Amino acid sequence: MNIATTRGQTKTMSLPNILTYARIAAIPVVIGCVYWQSILDGPLWLRWVALAVFIAAGITDYLDGYYARIWDQQSAFGRMLDPIADKLLVASSLLMLAADNSIHGWTLWAAIVILCREILVSGLREYLAGLRVSVPVTKLAKWKTTIQLVAIGFLIAGEAGEQVFPATTLIGIVLLWMSAIFTIYTGWDYFRAGIHHLIKEDEG
Repeated sequence: MNIATTRGQTKTMSLPNILTYARIAAIPVVIGCVYWQSILDGPLWLRWVALAVFIAAGITDYLDGYYARIWDQQSAFGRMLDPIADKLLVASSLLMLAADNSIHGWTLWAAIVILCREILVSGLREYLAGLRVSVPVTKLAKWKTTIQLVAIGFLIAGEAGEQVFPATTLIGIVLLWMSAIFTIYTGWDYFRAGIHHLIKEDEG
């Protein structure tokens, strides 16, 4: 094994990337607990388990970037996998919450907007990557992600949360709509930046 391969494996198995792997591994646990409780009529404490795992996954989203910066362990693999892990966690959670009727009626449109934006930005980033153009994540996009995760957390708590704090689901729905509004704005921001590079490429 040569030195380059060893270094590549070290970066792939660095703590920031391991935290990202953990976020992906948390997805079936969260979805499984919500499915068991809502679809299979399981006990309400499963919602608390799902929420605890979801919160832990959300915390890794902050920690992986933090440790990558302070320990200088940033890698191309990590930059690729981190947003994918976020999108997988959000998309799967939204779909499960729609399936168990936590998200229904007009609130489904908020979830649809969020999912469509994620697909749009992912496709745009993939195309621009072929042009060797990177679109940096804005602070507003980070706030959008935070609000999104908090909203989903309240909705995961759902009926179990209502027994402790009656407005749990309502807060989750309000925050989800706020996230959808931020999603439209940040999605347009990314799209506008991407179109600028695409026009330059066509003119070139």
